[in-house]
Amino acid sequence: MTLFEGRDLTCHRGLRQVFTGLDFALPAGGVLLLTGPNGSGKSTLLRIMAGLLTPVAGALFWGDEKVTEDPEAHRGRVHYLGHLDAVKPVLSAAENLAFWGGLRGRPNADVAQALEHFGLSHLAKVPGRMLSAGQKRRLALARLLVSPAELWLLDEPSVGLDDASLDSLGAAIARHRSDGGRVAAATHVPLPVEDSEELMLDDFIGGPEMELAW
Repeated sequence: MTLFEGRDLTCHRGLRQVFTGLDFALPAGGVLLLTGPNGSGKSTLLRIMAGLLTPVAGALFWGDEKVTEDPEAHRGRVHYLGHLDAVKPVLSAAENLAFWGGLRGRPNADVAQALEHFGLSHLAKVPGRMLSAGQKRRLALARLLVSPAELWLLDEPSVGLDDASLDSLGAAIARHRSDGGRVAAATHVPLPVEDSEELMLDDFIGGPEMELAW
């Protein structure tokens, strides 16, 4: 079984060691929930997983190969959803999804189905600038359905969601997993997923005694 792994990862933010000695393993169909207090490095770890940041020590592996050996291949299997929803204000909800589908080489992605899944069908023609914060978040999540990737990296995906939308997210994750997809999510609240693994980042936090000096 091919694993997506982090081995002995260390990360610094400025002069402070955020975490050290961190390991994880995420198999096909798996969900890894990143938990811990603010500042424990959840968002930072997701960005490392996405290849947007480089750890001070340790490495990421996809199977037996270091991710750094073929970063382009890794970018192709990752869909990173951060704090910003990246909704283009002048494009309609449907046009936003069509744009993201095109970036993944899927110009004929089923935009209507993605909008319906997250309860946005009635807003298909509404410009992004007119959507509420919760609607923008649902539209960002709908991108996962039109621009598929094997590895979903989700940073606080439940922010701004009501219970029905949270259930829609859970259903999307379940479908993704059934197709062999993987999910790593930073979260402060329980997500509607089953058989997940939890990685508590406060177990790896560097305290004041671990601050660096030049």
